Amino acid sequence: MFTGIVEEVGRVAGAEPRASGSRLRIEAARVVEGLCEGDSVCVQGVCLTAVAITAGGFSADVSRETLERSTLGEARPGALVNLERALAASGRLGGHIVQGHVDGTGVIRALEERGGGDWWLEVEAPPELARYLVYKGSIAVDGISLTVARVDGPVFAVAVIPHTWANTALRAARPGQRVNLEADILAKYVERLLEQMDWKREKLTVERLRELGY
Repeated sequence: MFTGIVEEVGRVAGAEPRASGSRLRIEAARVVEGLCEGDSVCVQGVCLTAVAITAGGFSADVSRETLERSTLGEARPGALVNLERALAASGRLGGHIVQGHVDGTGVIRALEERGGGDWWLEVEAPPELARYLVYKGSIAVDGISLTVARVDGPVFAVAVIPHTWANTALRAARPGQRVNLEADILAKYVERLLEQMDWKREKLTVERLRELGY
């Protein structure tokens, strides 16, 4: 589990195609501290398993499904990526619960500087994710925990503070670019529970009332 609080901005060192997907090599310094082979690292919002760890980075195998569902399939050497190690049991949940299971990709429709280092980001989400967009709710964009500031159909907006801008890969983002999106897991659980309740709710008909003796 992750929190959406980016620890470090790494850089893609290379991507080696494999029969089952790809092996991604990431240049990093902070996140490899104490990192062991088999540990989880959130890379641009995607939970990956670290292998071949060195002082200067790590590698991770990316499945074909993940390449198709996320923007990692477009990763090129030199690209900046947000990195976060899995949350320690003693850590603080500074953002929100992020699984690193990307639901789909959105498209940046606007990215404007508002002055004082603040930025305004607008993203169009795919229809299957739009129903989870809630004003003042949480969403992970490329692994960054952000608060929804406006919702207009499938388009949502977030305010990006100077610290987030300076310490994430958003500083390299451009309008038209695809971004990885993960909806709040709590919203998905609530939706599932409500679906089950609707399925179990018995329809009251005249015939059923007669069966009950009315």
